[in-house]
Amino acid sequence: MWNVLLSFSGLVALIQLLFLPFFPESPPYLLLQKGDKGGCLKAMKQLWGEGNYHTEFDDLMKEKAITKGTKIMNVLEVLRERSVYPQLCIMLLLLLSLQLCGLSATANLQENIIPYVSLGVSISELISIIFCSSIIDRFGRRTLLCGGYLLMALILVLLETSLLLSNQFFWLRYCSVILIFLFIIAYGIGP
Repeated sequence: MWNVLLSFSGLVALIQLLFLPFFPESPPYLLLQKGDKGGCLKAMKQLWGEGNYHTEFDDLMKEKAITKGTKIMNVLEVLRERSVYPQLCIMLLLLLSLQLCGLSATANLQENIIPYVSLGVSISELISIIFCSSIIDRFGRRTLLCGGYLLMALILVLLETSLLLSNQFFWLRYCSVILIFLFIIAYGIGP
């Protein structure tokens, strides 16, 4: 039944597609991107109910004044801009490092357990997103990056050790799965 569980995300996406047209645009988008003051106030009332939103509206107007001279770029324009190539390369390397590392394949598990490992990987990613978003303002990005890389290195040493000894001790295979989950959480919190 794991294939039904994996298709659940498609069902959620379909529900979002059906209901999304009935929601208003984001007030900052309407004001900053479209320049629609009336639409911004209408969206604020529709999203937040009746009330006085002049403080939020004034903040958005200040932000609009600050960003007035900057050009908003689409994806193709960003890809053509040479000054952002180093940032794009770093971002792609970070994203690909987890996808192509092959951690799940290294656990040396029986085939009937692999769907549960895939589910555990998804849950680990969710935990890391929730945990990171709640602590990033407290510690800052630099601390999370350095701490995440150090934690990942430690987990990889433990993972390698458990894999080397897994032929002698069968239970270490399950420890390696837990270490993979911890690696994904550390990756999500750090890089």
